[in-house]
Amino acid sequence: MTRARPTWSKNLLTTVPTTTEEALELFDASEAVDPDSMLGTWRGAELPTGHPMDGLLAASGWWGKRFEDAETVHPLLFPGPGPTSLWAFDPVKAFGGLGAVRALPMPKGLPLVGPIAVLRPILRTRSAAARLRTTRYRGVDTATMVYDRLPIHDVFRRLSDDTVIGAMDMRGSRRPYFFVLRRDDSRRLE
Repeated sequence: MTRARPTWSKNLLTTVPTTTEEALELFDASEAVDPDSMLGTWRGAELPTGHPMDGLLAASGWWGKRFEDAETVHPLLFPGPGPTSLWAFDPVKAFGGLGAVRALPMPKGLPLVGPIAVLRPILRTRSAAARLRTTRYRGVDTATMVYDRLPIHDVFRRLSDDTVIGAMDMRGSRRPYFFVLRRDDSRRLE
């Protein structure tokens, strides 16, 4: 089965991991990230490895993350109505039913962009929903996004100056969910 690959990552990853083991090998071989280097806006893409959540963010239209400072992080950004605008989705509304997320099969090819756009007034938040810290994960101290009201940590390792691999460590999940972020400060949060 061919895995979807972010268009912009073609020059970054010569071999795209397709299993958790391959993704962990890439993650473990990558350098730690200083939290200050995460400040800014980052475009995101899933790194499918057979995780039960594979396809969810892509189907939702997820755009990326914004790190304003260590205390002000917007983990779920979506395209806004303007060509360069983004809006922040409340992660509790996305992942509040973590048991359901793990138990239900994720939609494969079922677009969620339309329903999310229609529900934007209900799903949107203007408040930060996470913080940026240094934590130890797999034996290395590195930048980690800690959700404020969910048992989820997104742990980062550097692939290049402007690209990181993220491993979502979620309570109750036996393996991490992987994604890639590339710096893109061309968008603004509305």
